[in-house]
Formats: sequence, C-alpha cells, structure tokens
Amino acid sequence: MKNNTKKKKSNYFKEVGKELKKVKWPEKKEVLKYTISTVIFVVVVVGFFILLNMGMSGLKGMFN
Repeated sequence: MKNNTKKKKSNYFKEVGKELKKVKWPEKKEVLKYTISTVIFVVVVVGFFILLNMGMSGLKGMFN
C-alpha cells in the first residue's frame, strides 16, 4: 500500500513538472508593467475611499 502511494506522489510531481514547462511565463517588462498598473490602481482606489471617508465624516459633523 505504501509503495503504491509513493508511486502516485512521484508521478504527480513529474506531471506537475511537465505542465509547468508548458507555461508561457511573462517577461520582465510585462511583469513590471502589470505591477505598476496594479500599484496605480490601488493608490487611486485608496484615495477614493479616503475622500469618501472624509466626506462622510464632514456630513456627520454637520448633523451633530
């Protein structure tokens, strides 16, 4: 039983290795471009929520 489990695990990792060789990995320029885009998007969304929070706080202060 144990020997069969070892074969299955070994076969699984061999198959994973074969599949990873088929993957088209992004180039350095692509990774940099997508990283910068993501950071800019996150900064814009954070800014939006900061402004929204400040607006809500201002509205709350007007009615207290």
